[in-house]
Amino acid sequence: MSSSALLESPTLTQLTTPQNSTNSSSNSYILSIANLPSYYATSASAPSNVIDLFDKHTLRGVNTLPGHETATTSLRSVDTFLGNASPVLISSGKDGSVKVWDARTAECGLKRWGLVVAGTELQGEDALILYWDPRKPNAPIRTHSSTHSDDITVLAFDKTSSSASSSNLLLSASSDGLLSLSNPEEDDEDEAVLQVGNMGCSISQAGWIDASVGKARVWAASDMETFATWSDEMDQLMSLDIREPSVHTNRTWVTDYLITCHSTSTSRPNPAVFVGSNEGDAALLSNMNPSVSDAPWFLHILWTNNHVGIVRSLLWDEQNQVIVTGGEDSKLNLWACPP
Repeated sequence: MSSSALLESPTLTQLTTPQNSTNSSSNSYILSIANLPSYYATSASAPSNVIDLFDKHTLRGVNTLPGHETATTSLRSVDTFLGNASPVLISSGKDGSVKVWDARTAECGLKRWGLVVAGTELQGEDALILYWDPRKPNAPIRTHSSTHSDDITVLAFDKTSSSASSSNLLLSASSDGLLSLSNPEEDDEDEAVLQVGNMGCSISQAGWIDASVGKARVWAASDMETFATWSDEMDQLMSLDIREPSVHTNRTWVTDYLITCHSTSTSRPNPAVFVGSNEGDAALLSNMNPSVSDAPWFLHILWTNNHVGIVRSLLWDEQNQVIVTGGEDSKLNLWACPP
């Protein structure tokens, strides 16, 4: 069976009504969503660039952070900063800044322990990966300039493996089509880069796959909607146009774009591949074996009829068993996520 076959799961569910819904404070596109203990944080598109905080249960707006002077490029909740009792919110922007926010006071500053890493657009002949000690935020402690030759689009530490050697790996991806695994503690860039894979086209998204899944350890997606999986030695295991798997039986589902992919030790299915339609619907897909090229795909859940246009962002809050979606219509929807 080809890898483009899409089968309906025996437990296929379609939801048409969210549990709660709200709008961004600026009526802008909702570009990304982060998960904090009491809030969902969202980043807004230009020219607003604000970061909104919403109560997790009611989606009531509780605070708006000023964000960045120009476009916010990343929004993450990070729970591994030493000395913190709860996760902190980190954002980056095209204004060249990385900000760690105190969600209670709306203030920011690199004031806590840990390692902060950020990537730049191509500057002359260099695209930089910068590392900071948050105690000394005025200058990076190291800079890697030759890992990639075009805009850095993804940086992600491996939080999916229990082994000490894997937990220090940094995944980077770029518009140059390369995926790299690096040691973020190594000053010598020639020694830091451990594995490299070439997707052959600009990479827009990438992330880690939990070690429990098998050989597949990294997923990546291109600007042209190619979806691929890779081993930890950067051998490509699967590659297809994510728009190809479709259903035309009692119901119809046709994918127009990838929203995101999610993988943890507890997520089922794993990895969970979230895709969207141009009409504003979203779906959860999985592949029977992402470590091979010809395993079938399954359609598990459809969330329909509550966004207009592209779904730009999606967060799976496993602890609360909900999905949060954000769209170009400026809406933020909170959905049930059946097990």
